[in-house]
Amino acid sequence: MKRHATNVVRTLRERGFQAYFAGGCVRDMLLGLTPTDYDVATDARPAEVMRIFPDTYAVGAQFGVVLVPLKKPAEAKETWPEKPHPSEAVGLGGVTGDHPNYVEVATFRNDGTYTDGRHPDQVSYSDDPQEDVQRRDFTINGLLMDPLDDHCVLDFVGGRDDLEAGIIRAIGDPERRFAEDKLRMLRAVRFAARFGYTIERETLAAIPRLAPQIKQVSRERVRDELTKMLTEGRARQAFELLHSTGLLREVLPEIERMHGVEQPPEYHPEGDVWIHTMLLLEKLPPHVSRTLAWGTLLHDVGKPPTFRVAPDRIRFDGHVEVGVRMAEEIARRLHFSNEETRQIMALVANHMRFADAQRMKESTLKRFLRLPKFDEHLELHRIDCLSSHGNLALYDFVRERRAQIPEEEIRPTPLLTGEDLIALGYKPGPRFGDILSALEDAQLEGALHTREEAHSFVLSQFPPASEP
Repeated sequence: MKRHATNVVRTLRERGFQAYFAGGCVRDMLLGLTPTDYDVATDARPAEVMRIFPDTYAVGAQFGVVLVPLKKPAEAKETWPEKPHPSEAVGLGGVTGDHPNYVEVATFRNDGTYTDGRHPDQVSYSDDPQEDVQRRDFTINGLLMDPLDDHCVLDFVGGRDDLEAGIIRAIGDPERRFAEDKLRMLRAVRFAARFGYTIERETLAAIPRLAPQIKQVSRERVRDELTKMLTEGRARQAFELLHSTGLLREVLPEIERMHGVEQPPEYHPEGDVWIHTMLLLEKLPPHVSRTLAWGTLLHDVGKPPTFRVAPDRIRFDGHVEVGVRMAEEIARRLHFSNEETRQIMALVANHMRFADAQRMKESTLKRFLRLPKFDEHLELHRIDCLSSHGNLALYDFVRERRAQIPEEEIRPTPLLTGEDLIALGYKPGPRFGDILSALEDAQLEGALHTREEAHSFVLSQFPPASEP
């Protein structure tokens, strides 16, 4: 992709335009990281870019942003991303994050007012790269690089010094930068956590003042920033910073309420629900799946509303059931897909079932083990234990049993179907479910192995004569 981006710069230069790498890719290259995407800034207007690159997609063209696709390889066929839809335009860069086979080309510009707190109402194109940099978010993202001149860096905002010092600093007036695009507050937190940087004093002070305005940002954008915080490897630092800046109570008040909710010390010597959850987040590695990350964050979300002090100890009666409903509401609110929502809910619903694993019937255990993405359930249980009592006995038991039981015994082919029951003289109806469930239980318990045994079992346990 770097070669493709360099060719884009070279082509624009050959046509007489200025062109540079811009933004996050420059930052990452200076940090010795491999960029996930490359952005190019140029004085060529969008129409000129689209004439030079005929296959360019006008995603965000109203903001001077177009995408230049990498030539589709012959072997890509079904796996190559589809053409981006214009509705994906964000107008401020970042379009290519979901389309890594494209280079984003943005015209130098000067933004006007931001009525919606996310997009400029209008933009004025510029021929000056320094003017373009002034409208960007943070100094470390305001660097330009010439890939054709020994990677020479143009720094008009002190970004290199801030990279070396480990500082997140807004370009210009922080309050103005955040007022223009409220999402930048979350991005400040994410970058600080991801790189282990501190947020510059005035930049940090502006966030609590504007935090309530984060609600102007679309829920999808908020979801994506929070997901990145959870999956980039420093989730605890990100959420502690969300709390201290006042952003957490605006975007996830259910998590904010975990603070100060005590737990029984015999099971949770580490402290309250907030501390316990932060310890789990600390154990999430980079590139963890989105659903495991969110399941981890939300696994105890039902504890604050169910907290009570009983005569014997602190209790959270029904916290799993309450937590499942809350997790669903949060996932729906943030517009997760149905599939992701189901998995997040399943992680919350099943995280306490490991306590019963050694007492489960063989059929119950096998059904437990065949939950979709069971590796995520197992990993959540592991870090849950390590973040509380530290006892991994149940984790080891379940992991060993899962390794011992062949896949065909966990998901056996049914010995009989509904059609077989009809052939045996049973009438279709609600009772079919009971019969097939009991039949599967017996099969999972290892009591039945053949169709003949299944016939005998059904006829003895559910005699046709008893049919109404």
